[in-house]
Amino acid sequence: MSGQDAPGSLGSLRRGNRLRIVDVLRRSGSASRVDLVRDTGLSRTTVSKLVAELQAEGLVVERAAGGGGEGEVGGAPAPAVGRPPVALTLNPAAGAAVGIDFGHDLVRVAVADLSGAVLAEVREDIDVDHRAEEAIDLAATMVDDQLRRLDMTLARAVGVGVAISAPIQRGNRNPAHPAATTSVLPGWGAFAPGGELERRLGRPVLMGNDANLGALAEVRDGAGRGARNVVYVMLSGGIGAGLVLDGALFLGHSGLTGELGHMVADPAGRVCRCGSRGCLETVASAAALLEDLRPLHGPDLTLAEALALSRDGDAGCRRLFADAGRMVGRAVGAICNVVNPERVIVGGEMSVVGDVLVDAVAEGIAQATIPAIARDARVVPGQLGERAEVLGAIGLVLAETGTDAIAALRPAA
Repeated sequence: MSGQDAPGSLGSLRRGNRLRIVDVLRRSGSASRVDLVRDTGLSRTTVSKLVAELQAEGLVVERAAGGGGEGEVGGAPAPAVGRPPVALTLNPAAGAAVGIDFGHDLVRVAVADLSGAVLAEVREDIDVDHRAEEAIDLAATMVDDQLRRLDMTLARAVGVGVAISAPIQRGNRNPAHPAATTSVLPGWGAFAPGGELERRLGRPVLMGNDANLGALAEVRDGAGRGARNVVYVMLSGGIGAGLVLDGALFLGHSGLTGELGHMVADPAGRVCRCGSRGCLETVASAAALLEDLRPLHGPDLTLAEALALSRDGDAGCRRLFADAGRMVGRAVGAICNVVNPERVIVGGEMSVVGDVLVDAVAEGIAQATIPAIARDARVVPGQLGERAEVLGAIGLVLAETGTDAIAALRPAA
């Protein structure tokens, strides 16, 4: 360590002060210089000097503010003279966050700037459940391709968020970097997707259960905005749930919450991929519905085609989606009786079928809960659709990335 950066040195103090400014901007989104003085405890002169350095490096930019901040004196608005008030933000173009969603039958990759705005997004169909290494290879290639399209390098990605359709067990020693429990993915075995992606991409990887990340995205940017107690139901190739209680994602003792698809719906039913019999996924997931519909509409029927048939009024498709919605609703109703949510969000690929599914979920909840709880639990369709999980993966990166990593970025020339 050089003398300039030794603990207690002027170089170390200056670096620490820079990080304090970056951290305030990372957490608040934007702040005036007056806000930074207040929130960092630094002097006005120090804040002005360090902000000027960060602007010269391209890490911080100014934007016009609607009022307040530097235009306030003693809490009262200052006269509207001279330079208009400005807000400082991290430069969205300074870096990127990558999100990857491993569905049961698809890989979706999105790249966002530091504000969370999506710059590029692509999806590829693949049997993720049974082709683990191929899915990892595909995801890494997709990330490289999208960054190349944006004229970016992996060095400018602060991290990679991964949504996976499996329980995610958070380790006691390092809860920010959980290890995946992939026993319900038949082709993955002990394969560790997080570590493998870190090795191939050379960037920090944060993993989350897809339904949990979908819940975060919908509460932050979708149908759950303004609500503090939410059950998010993900209906896709599998079935999952995410719980936001009192404004925070609820993960349980070791992170293994939300396995709605593995609640038993029919004790005499088919054996599930998890090893149990008659799980909800065996009767109400997209895969189960397609198995019932293909004898009627051909062996190559896709979920997108089944959704279109239902929206066009096909009686058989609508009946199956409604039956599935009621079964899911009864399972969700048991959760509602315990946590008393104000909102139930129906998301995932199947949710785009519309009211036939959402109304059926609401009907199932009403059948399984006491009336007062059913009245509280307003059932609404998700606004982010099948993109919720990858957007949640990006949100995970932006929320968990350390200030040091952001401060070390250097925008492209």
